[in-house]
Amino acid sequence: MTKVILITGCSSGLGVSIAVQAAQAGHTVYATMRNLSKRGALDTAASEAGVSLNVLALDVQDSATIVSAVGAIIAKEGRIDTLINNAGAGYVRSTEQALEEDISWVMDVNFMGVVRCTKAVMPYMRKARAGHVITIGSVGGLVGQPFNEIYCGAKFGVEGYMEAMASYITPSFGIHFTTVEPGGIVSEFANSALKQIEASGGMLDDEYTPILQAYIGGATSRQSGDVYQTADEVASVVMDVLGAENPPVRCRTSNWGEDLCQLKTGLDPDGKKLQAKIVEQFLGQ
Repeated sequence: MTKVILITGCSSGLGVSIAVQAAQAGHTVYATMRNLSKRGALDTAASEAGVSLNVLALDVQDSATIVSAVGAIIAKEGRIDTLINNAGAGYVRSTEQALEEDISWVMDVNFMGVVRCTKAVMPYMRKARAGHVITIGSVGGLVGQPFNEIYCGAKFGVEGYMEAMASYITPSFGIHFTTVEPGGIVSEFANSALKQIEASGGMLDDEYTPILQAYIGGATSRQSGDVYQTADEVASVVMDVLGAENPPVRCRTSNWGEDLCQLKTGLDPDGKKLQAKIVEQFLGQ
């Protein structure tokens, strides 16, 4: 079935890969980004793949742009079958070093952005009694990691939000919710941890410095192992979720991610057992 898909954060990396692969699969794709002047990578990838994309402006921090983009899609297509919440931002700082405005920004982009976009499509999906919200989370939404506590806090929030939505909206209205949990993505590594540290004032000289150096050194060395996937590899997992008849509540995208999270997910890897238990205990269904 051809779907109408809205994707956020499509100016680079994973967003570009998801948009192109979805179009290659025959879906009608609306690829969005905050700043349309940064659409070059998306346009180039679409041209090389021989696919057509609809490109709209959408800033996950600005409700007006979200409502405008959703309205434009509904006016043209009459429906939105799938929302893919891809936009997000990393942040590497200890809590002591983090500025409050940076903390607010990380939470707003990674958590509130997901809530705003989901809220905007829900009335149309509920009316249709169908739909799928796929959110790109992270293994950092299941496992806390050094110097990532602010980012992990936002991603843990996304996990709880999506799991809670799945507990009553899925059985009541047929709308599915899935959190896709990558580990590292090769094409985006340089634009996350290292560049983010420099953009927020560089490495500070305090008692955290040797621990941070060990973290960065380990992250850099792991790029040559099986930790980091390409954006295309992660996008292919998203495509599998998109095409699933009974989508998972959550899924990791690599064997490394499965191993890292196994102590938390081993009894219920896809979240479906817990979903059923919550539906039974809280809704009596």
